[in-house]
Order: sequence, then structure tokens, then C-alpha cells
Amino acid sequence: MTVLVYRRGMPGRKRPTAEDAMTAHRALLDGLARDADIAELLSELAPLHPRNDTFPGEVFLRLAADALEWCGASRAEPLPLERLRERFLPEATFRGRQNAKLQYAVLTAAAVHGGTEPDLLDEVASWQTEDFWQYAMYAAVAYIRAAASRAGVPARQACQDLDEPLATRRHSADSGAFMSFRARRAAARRSFVMRLLDSR
Repeated sequence: MTVLVYRRGMPGRKRPTAEDAMTAHRALLDGLARDADIAELLSELAPLHPRNDTFPGEVFLRLAADALEWCGASRAEPLPLERLRERFLPEATFRGRQNAKLQYAVLTAAAVHGGTEPDLLDEVASWQTEDFWQYAMYAAVAYIRAAASRAGVPARQACQDLDEPLATRRHSADSGAFMSFRARRAAARRSFVMRLLDSR
């Protein structure tokens, strides 16, 4: 499953590249690994967001989906979403419609993990704002922290594992399953990069 980059007309503007996608991916993981403040992460990632574009929201949705797979979340063993925001985004405050936007990003990331391709353009266009990528980032942060909690490891360890493009690290609980995840994620990432380039 591949998430496309949706945009609403970007005449004369530089479109996101595969390098931009990898930069966004790594910047978020690096920031979480060093326990950076949410506001600091938003500030660091903002330059990667082109006007009238959902990027790098797609990157963060896939990263959130990776975190779900990394911790073994499945239909048989689901990751509870109850109080996800309170437990794993305590430093962020959401009011009114902001809660609905966060919920959309959280559920969309879960849908990506489940193998669907969300229609971001249809939903995000109705927001009439430029902040989808921010809520996708919030969802990724929450899922990575929740996945680390479920696995019983620091968030830093989860970030390191999720950032490795090759199967070079074995999960202490189930190395075979984790290595399989690595191979699948590497293939999915290559496919994502190719689709991103094709959409330019």
C-alpha cells in the first residue's frame, strides 16, 4: 500500500522529492529520539511543507503505521486508542475541531497500517487550512510513543529501530518477526519513493 502526495495546484513551486520524504522521516525520528519538544519539532519540520500540499503528512502517516507494525499491533492484539492523546501527547492541547482533526489523522494512520489508501484530498480540502501535516505528525508521535510503551522500551529505542532501512537490528522479543517487518518496510519505502517521484 502506498500513500500518494496530494496537492491543490502548486504553480511555480518546488514539489516534494524523495529526498524531502526521507528528510521528514528522519527529522521526526531524530527529534523524538532526543526528546525534543512538540513545538520544536513543528518548527523544524515546517520548512518541508509546501503551500497547498499535504506533504509531509503522508510520510508521517506511514511512519505511524510502521510503529503499529513494529509493536505487533493487529486485529488479534490491537493497540488501545483510549486516552491516546492524554497518555502520549500530554504536552499538546487540542480544542474544538482540532480534536476531530487529530482523530482523523490517528484513524487514518491505522487505516494505512491495515492496508488501505486514504482519500486525503477529499477530507483535507474541506478543512480549508494548511495544517493536515501537523496533525499527521501528532499522530505519528503518539503512535511511536504508544508502540514503545507497549514494547516496554524507551521511545528512543523505537525511533532507532524505525529509522533503520536494513534488517540490521534484531528485536529482543521476536527477532524473526521483526526481521520480516524490516524487509517489508524497506520494500514499502522503496515503492513509496518511486510513487512520489512519479507523481511529480
